[in-house]
Amino acid sequence: MKTMSAVGIAVAAVALLAAGGARAEVIDAQANGFEVRHEVVVTAPASAIWATLVQPSKWWTPAHTWSGSAANLSLGAASGGCFCERLPNGGSVLHMTTVYAAPGARLVLSGALGPLQTSGASGALTVLLAEKDGRTTVTVTYDVGGYFKGGLDKIAGAVDGVIGQQVAGLKAAVEGATK
Repeated sequence: MKTMSAVGIAVAAVALLAAGGARAEVIDAQANGFEVRHEVVVTAPASAIWATLVQPSKWWTPAHTWSGSAANLSLGAASGGCFCERLPNGGSVLHMTTVYAAPGARLVLSGALGPLQTSGASGALTVLLAEKDGRTTVTVTYDVGGYFKGGLDKIAGAVDGVIGQQVAGLKAAVEGATK
């Protein structure tokens, strides 16, 4: 996963806000950890969102993969499952591990994304789905803690931008599929 430039982060933030009713923020950022949260309303039932969520190849931004292709991503949505990526020449990446899966309601993954993988930091990525009247509020939080040279607070904004891109991609994939 490549780090984003300031312009890329700004573009991602504008795209997410334009996606309709989206809220994004760095909740807390300190040298030893941070929390980012994104919330968006998707015009689809939770079951449709879940069906797309567990297929990251349909919504994850290819620029934020090691292989350059979201088609190489997979997600085992049961405890112990792998959010993994196939690499050329038989290589692979374990991005995160599923620790909690309640279809249509909650998915919790544990691990480190992108440049966090080569540090002493790790986190919990939680996706909550709350359906009401055919619309579903999707709330994604990523809580990260541990050691990162220079401090985790320095990269909280960039990670927030990347998570925002993924949430916007999920919303677009679901709403495009349900039209």
